[in-house]
Amino acid sequence: MPITKGFQALVDEAMSQVMTYSVEQVRARLTDANVQIVDIRDPRELEREGTVPGALLAPRGMLEFWVDPASPYFKPVFADEGKEFILFCGAGWRSALATKTLKDMGMTNVAHIDGGYAAWKKAHAPMVTLEQHKAESAARKSH
Repeated sequence: MPITKGFQALVDEAMSQVMTYSVEQVRARLTDANVQIVDIRDPRELEREGTVPGALLAPRGMLEFWVDPASPYFKPVFADEGKEFILFCGAGWRSALATKTLKDMGMTNVAHIDGGYAAWKKAHAPMVTLEQHKAESAARKSH
């Protein structure tokens, strides 16, 4: 059975329907309490490359389940309608598709970063190792 709509068509369609921010736009909002950056990359990518400080680590394969209150895997952080959730992946393709999916699920407070983590690194934006991220998360939970 031939593919009738390839990945690029799906990504292009998603990009035309979702809010997309540049690295600089997101970087300027890193300390905004109403913004939650969401890293949807694979755990192996996180181990190899690190992540954005304060990012919520939500693997792409679990995202829909973590967002839906009816799911046994629901994460209450996603119920905060006062926050804007800004997703990113490696290059911006998976995050465009994921953002569109969350929008299709009814979320209006969701966007993604153009160019993903590759663009983030290229811009020399703040990064932490996975170990640093885990330590920071643990420190936040203990306060």
